[in-house]
Amino acid sequence: MSTHVHRMPFGATVHADGADFALWAPSAEIVMLEHHAVAGETSSQPMTRDGKGWHRLAVPGVGHGDSYRYRLPDGTRVPDPASRFNPEDVHGPSVVIDPQRFEWTDGAWRGRPWEEAVVYELHVGTFTEEGSFSAARERLGELAELGITAIELMPLADFPGQRNWGYDGVLPFAPDASYGAPDELKALVDAAHSLGLMVLIDVVYNHFGPEGNYLHAYCPEFFNPGHQTPWGAAINFDGPGSRAVRDFFIHNALYWVGEFRFDGLRMDAIHAIHDETRPHIVNEIREALDAGPARERHVHLVLENDANQASMLMRDGRGMPVAGTAQWNDDLHHAVHVLATGERDGYYADYADDPVCRFACALAEGFIYQGQPSAFRHGERRGEPSTRLPPQAFVSFLQTHDQVGNRAFGERIHALGDPVLVRAALACLLLSPHVPMLFMGDEFAASTPFQYFCDFGPELAAAVSEGRRAEFGGFAMFADEAARARIPDPNDEATFLASKLRWRERGTRAHFSRLSEVQQLLDLRHRLIVPRLAGMAGAGVYRCENDMLQVQWDMESARLHLLAHFGAQPVEGATAPPGEVVYSDGATTGREGALHHLARGAVRVTLEALHGG
Repeated sequence: MSTHVHRMPFGATVHADGADFALWAPSAEIVMLEHHAVAGETSSQPMTRDGKGWHRLAVPGVGHGDSYRYRLPDGTRVPDPASRFNPEDVHGPSVVIDPQRFEWTDGAWRGRPWEEAVVYELHVGTFTEEGSFSAARERLGELAELGITAIELMPLADFPGQRNWGYDGVLPFAPDASYGAPDELKALVDAAHSLGLMVLIDVVYNHFGPEGNYLHAYCPEFFNPGHQTPWGAAINFDGPGSRAVRDFFIHNALYWVGEFRFDGLRMDAIHAIHDETRPHIVNEIREALDAGPARERHVHLVLENDANQASMLMRDGRGMPVAGTAQWNDDLHHAVHVLATGERDGYYADYADDPVCRFACALAEGFIYQGQPSAFRHGERRGEPSTRLPPQAFVSFLQTHDQVGNRAFGERIHALGDPVLVRAALACLLLSPHVPMLFMGDEFAASTPFQYFCDFGPELAAAVSEGRRAEFGGFAMFADEAARARIPDPNDEATFLASKLRWRERGTRAHFSRLSEVQQLLDLRHRLIVPRLAGMAGAGVYRCENDMLQVQWDMESARLHLLAHFGAQPVEGATAPPGEVVYSDGATTGREGALHHLARGAVRVTLEALHGG
């Protein structure tokens, strides 16, 4: 048994004699600490302000479970921005947490190398009927048995109301109380480690949510009006006073990885972070992780970055990431979506000219857009060359919470696309050297949608509902008001409830068939492909013709070949890729192993030994 505590200059720090409180509020001359003990006693004391805007107070006798908040000069009461727990939601008091109370059992855990990752993205509130950390913990064994090696939790930072995707969080250190207490989240991570599962957490460092962010009231220095975003003034990563702001988020990263034993972070939309300093905040977070918890175990940093900056994923002389371990590969998704569904609206237009060849490029090189002009972006060039990156620098998928939930009705790709082509694309993905990611329910072709949901106060709720329906007004199918009215209301609890997985589906015939296929593909991956991934240094090679793609990657002592046919008609007499067959579906062979027939949706994967391997 062991305990883990991350010490930081913010918030409430428990010690033997009580607790120390610290708040950075340069624009407030006086801040009062209101403390309510579990025993029922309440006190109010002024904090001591220093010349840098820090307000501090040591209070004897404070213990785990006591509540507290800060009172500003105008009488406004606010929670601690570094609160570890806010059980009465974002407008209520914070609660003192003593991290040493939780005893960990994972002392031997050292994480897993990134090339072993098969990621499963889940939303705690809809992953199970109960929607809690404890209920999610009970399902981990089934994911491990399937072949998942990492779960990625959508953001947990305390958000307003009882339901939210998580990207409207305003208290970045407090797991949302609707899912359970901090110790229940720690128990989830501890149990995952016992099953060999890594756990990643999605963090949002580019904005705060629209309700419950009180920082503007007493700490406008936290924002930089020189940079404007869709959410207002940007978080101040590079203006006057930015050191304290940068430290706030660096400590947040260290807190989740150190105190909660997460195995890494997924950083949301780093392209929306305005930071003109060097090192960039992403690099500084990487440096802090490497100097801290990564000295003892594998710690990974996954990026979402619409700018396709390959430079953020480069490796050093030892093959270690200089910033991001990997990036979500939207390019690959967009190509697959076009070829499987035929949709060409919006950003899909950039992939519509030859989606099969675009898919082949993404499998071989990671990014499709590596500096080319984007028609969707009115000719703006997008991306950087990615051919020097290893395939494991890309987390690739057929769908994510974004790509499902940002549709009007939250349909999944297996409900929209040609089932033959979706099945083929899934095999290509799971048997490629990329790090594959499944969105919860992918593995059994869940019938439930994943819709956009939230729980804002009445005025904001109405604006969000109207705004979402207006957003889809530009699409032909939603041109009339009656069609838009059918779009689910994000604030209606029914929208949230409709998005919950139905686990009983896994046992029914059609869903169990998909589950079995995924399990077989992941078993092949772990046995034959993963052991050869370490040390891969660059891109693969691809070619495509008549809706048939071929990709090859040089691996450890072997060359991996992928052949897949996405055309409308079967192909006769195709050349078989060399090597031992790893997987073959829809491909029949003639004499001497030559391919005789490729059905629509056929996939064939082989391993060719190199250098006596």
